[in-house]
Amino acid sequence: MERMRKVMVRSLTAAWLTLATAGIFSTALFAQDSADNFNKKCAVCHGKDGSGNTAKGKKVHVKPVQENMKDSEAAMIKAVTDGKGDDMDAYKGEFSADQIKALVAYYRSLGK
Repeated sequence: MERMRKVMVRSLTAAWLTLATAGIFSTALFAQDSADNFNKKCAVCHGKDGSGNTAKGKKVHVKPVQENMKDSEAAMIKAVTDGKGDDMDAYKGEFSADQIKALVAYYRSLGK
């Protein structure tokens, strides 16, 4: 009985470590995907640093990330999902809801 308990504990520990490690790697990969997606789609207007200091960003009057931080996360997610007038494209067909949320989180991290 004791031997079976030890085997079960080892198996559960190994399973937990496997899941925890996979979670760490998937989180890191998701963060890298967010940076890549931002740099491919958003940086043309917002700039890689979030300053909005790009030719297109100046043309459409993109505010620096520090000013956009006043907006709620929900408002920012809505803007990325549905677009914003003629100035900002909608990305709901291109990115999943989780990817959009991660994009917003990445963008907000630039303002810190």
